[in-house]
Amino acid sequence: MKNMPNILEKYDVLIAGTGVAGLNCALHLPAGARVLMLTKSAADRSDSFLAQGGICVLKSPSDFGKYFDDTMRAGHYENDPAAVELMIRSSPALIEELVSYGVAFARDEKGNFRYTREGGHSEPRILFHDDITGREITSHLLAAVRKLPNVQILEGYELLDVISEGNECCGGVVRENETGKVFPVYADYTLLATGGVGGLWENSTNYRHLTGDALGIALKNGIELEHIDYVQIHPTTFYSEKHGRRFLISESVRGEGAVLLDKNMQRFCNELLPRDIVTSAIRAQMAKDGTKHVWLDMRPIGEKTVKEHFPTIYRHCLDEGYDVLQTPIPVVPAQHYFMGGVKVDLDGRTSMKRLFAAGETACNGVHGKNRLASNSLLESLIWAERAAKAMTAEGFGTKRKYPQRDLSGYSDYAALKKDYERVIREEAEREAYCD
Repeated sequence: MKNMPNILEKYDVLIAGTGVAGLNCALHLPAGARVLMLTKSAADRSDSFLAQGGICVLKSPSDFGKYFDDTMRAGHYENDPAAVELMIRSSPALIEELVSYGVAFARDEKGNFRYTREGGHSEPRILFHDDITGREITSHLLAAVRKLPNVQILEGYELLDVISEGNECCGGVVRENETGKVFPVYADYTLLATGGVGGLWENSTNYRHLTGDALGIALKNGIELEHIDYVQIHPTTFYSEKHGRRFLISESVRGEGAVLLDKNMQRFCNELLPRDIVTSAIRAQMAKDGTKHVWLDMRPIGEKTVKEHFPTIYRHCLDEGYDVLQTPIPVVPAQHYFMGGVKVDLDGRTSMKRLFAAGETACNGVHGKNRLASNSLLESLIWAERAAKAMTAEGFGTKRKYPQRDLSGYSDYAALKKDYERVIREEAEREAYCD
């Protein structure tokens, strides 16, 4: 059994999650703040690493109106306009910061950014790094965080619950998953950045350990949620009879010219419509054809673009027995993203004092009912930064007393997780019924 790391009883900030939201929050906290980050798996096994397509940016002031309209239209106008505007206007500075960390977005022969287009976008405005943009961004942020002497990362540790008193968060109940040891960690502020809900679905592009932990914690503690029935299905994942996480075929593939085909190899829809509309078209075609998948033809993209822009997809399909330069590939919709979550304001504050949320865990109103492609990394990074700045503005070391926590209720881990899953599903079904 490994030795327990040196874990303090009290930190300034406790962060649950090591995706882009958790990492960017840590990077924007003061150097003197003591920060503890938790991840129930390895630090590089977040869905942020899996993002393929890219990250949106306001490439010029003249594109603001179209970008805003595209985001609102994709979200069926259930978005918060103030949140959408905040995200878009914050994007250029964020991209500059990512570049300063060493993130290498694709550029043309003159050194200018190359932009790609995805479904729902009226203009190419998406920056990318091959077809592994998420890995490129998240790995650089993780490397930067690992260099910070004030930040401690615990891998294989999970947040089971928050510790609160009088609707004020005081930290969390933490479990070391290898040993089952449960202990309290007190903190002035806590950030929930535990990712989405894909692990609750049989077919998902998400890692299996992402099971909506923050939602279960929120429901248990009366923390306000919003739209937890708003789950996005990605139109194109590689069809396989194998069980496990589904391999995503990026929307950028269709943005660069790939087309969807029925069983007779005939095109049947506009591939550049928003994800929910394309998903509905695929499902309708599958029902009409009596098939378990449709076909995606990448040959119109051309060999050069396929190998330069989509090398990971190209190699994966080869491993599965398909050369995308020679033949279409089978694709099927699968759960991909979660637009709902813990309700937060424009600074990531939840309905519980001193508790923040960011990333896919949170619902800040940007996405509405359906997320526009490649807005997720952008939104997560911006709200994480704003949360860090809000914590800093409120100050550290201002809370002196912390309540003792009875840990006996956390001894049956399996029962706790099953209960969290149950209440999440029940609440999602209740919201869907009320809608």
